[in-house]
Amino acid sequence: MHTVFGYESFRGEQGAIIEQLAGGGDAVVLMPTGGGKSLCYQIPALLREGTGIVVSPLIALMQDQVDALNAVGVRAAYLNSSQDAGERSNVERAYLAGELDLLYIAPERLGSEQAKQFLARGHVALFAIDEAHCVSQWGHDFRPDYLALGELAERWPDVPRIALTATATDATHKEITSRLHLERAAHFVSSFDRPNIQYRIVEKNEVRKQLLDFIRTEHTGDAGIVYALSRATTEKTAAFLQANGVNALAYHAGLDQGVRARTQSRFLREDGIVVVATIAFGMGIDKPDVRFVAHIDLPKSVEGYYQETGRAGRDGEPSTAWLAYGLQDVVQQRRMIDSSPGDVTHKRRMAAHLDAMLALCETVECRRVNLLSYFGQPSSPCGNCDTCLAPPASWDGTVPAQKLLSTVVRLRRERNQSFGAGQIVDILRGKTTPRTTQHKHEALATWGIGADLGDQQWRGVVRQLLAQGLLASTGDYGTLAMTEAGAEVLSGNRAVSLRTEPERAASSGRSRSSKQSAALADLSPAGVELFEALRAWRSETAKELGQPAYIVFGDATLKAVAAARPRSLAELDGISGIGAKKLESYGEALVTVVTAFAPVG
Repeated sequence: MHTVFGYESFRGEQGAIIEQLAGGGDAVVLMPTGGGKSLCYQIPALLREGTGIVVSPLIALMQDQVDALNAVGVRAAYLNSSQDAGERSNVERAYLAGELDLLYIAPERLGSEQAKQFLARGHVALFAIDEAHCVSQWGHDFRPDYLALGELAERWPDVPRIALTATATDATHKEITSRLHLERAAHFVSSFDRPNIQYRIVEKNEVRKQLLDFIRTEHTGDAGIVYALSRATTEKTAAFLQANGVNALAYHAGLDQGVRARTQSRFLREDGIVVVATIAFGMGIDKPDVRFVAHIDLPKSVEGYYQETGRAGRDGEPSTAWLAYGLQDVVQQRRMIDSSPGDVTHKRRMAAHLDAMLALCETVECRRVNLLSYFGQPSSPCGNCDTCLAPPASWDGTVPAQKLLSTVVRLRRERNQSFGAGQIVDILRGKTTPRTTQHKHEALATWGIGADLGDQQWRGVVRQLLAQGLLASTGDYGTLAMTEAGAEVLSGNRAVSLRTEPERAASSGRSRSSKQSAALADLSPAGVELFEALRAWRSETAKELGQPAYIVFGDATLKAVAAARPRSLAELDGISGIGAKKLESYGEALVTVVTAFAPVG
């Protein structure tokens, strides 16, 4: 392992998984992003006779995955629709000649009988099914091509298979096992905890300005991903960030394929790029130094949120998951579910996904505890998320809830009227407007009974009642209606506890300097300067090679070099992340940078 990949020891259950697969057994692996899933099939493929077949949906990223393996001396290639006939022919010839350790292939290609017949002519060492949650029909990222992968067990009964995912509830785990016919597999479930990620959820106000302030305050010059629901929002937000000095690019499925490819390439190869994207971007992005993931719209599910935020901090360094969430998010998501084309069962599942996401947003407990609990993993308060650092109070919101629900019901029963949150809040606060006058709302019994709370407080009450299922948002205009659960509150048979939004002081997040010191805490001031010099060398080297910087070396390896200050190839050889191939390729250059920056004596 050290000779090829430059690592001295396995992490977590890597060793046991590798032993299982190398010995010919099947495995189902649930491991968080950045946990080292790839090694679990790469090393067995090197140990077993034949070629390891890696099934991956990430056609656009196969080139980088193969480049990273070739850089450490592993004979890897891929087959996908981006290649011309000559390139495909060369790869096929190498596979049949037994000259490949790993071959990456897309699920839609492997689903064809022609591809299966081709693989059968060679020697398959193992099958690795990456992003295995895509087989779940009720999951957040279902891909029909994955369903055909269950046939591999029948076609190659003696070839070991491993299914890997970084996102799976108990239900998805069972579905992966069943649909891929892995009933006899050994199961390895790691903790989904990502301790280096700080989870933070803020009340949405002027979201683009909030986002810009977050980036400027904590992540100037850092690589990051910003997620939004609509294509238009990605383009407008990217333009806003660009106009304010952030190196931002938009990405969504409606853009020309060439534009998408260039954006992805720049994000991988350049430092400090921020991509503003729909969920079409990011799966399999193997960029270890993404320092933040921001959501400016509410994700549809906890699985999606976990997977997307998991793209931050793959190198283990401090990173931030930032989400802005407000009343309109709840209204919009409920409306999308109501208008979706699925049947009742499908809509119920979507609603359950949303309810879990809302529970994460509204919790007064540790975000990490709530998140891990969703995946069936108990944990203790982390001391690092926003609710741990600035614990929100909860208050008895039963009376305000009754006032609001009473207003909604009176409008319906007495006037046959329905309104959205804005009008309801104006009535409660006794705020005269042309609209309240037009509809004679000043005559309602509930007029002005909520003057003790401000606009934002009432909007928070509405948001939380929607989140708790006591109110429903109906129709195209988001008009409010009381639910059966809400009727229990109005009748006095159920109490309501609401979350007090904490004051969002500047100190609630890490400053740029404190974030940097946390990331480089183990380096002296001179070591930090050497680290930056090594990063500059890496950037130039990667540019010359036309590869992403992380393929040359990751930040963790450069930090280790800066700390050790090796003056010879022998001293470099013991550093994590520097295997024989990289020592041969870059060793002299690294020693030159170190000695030039800090000469002997």
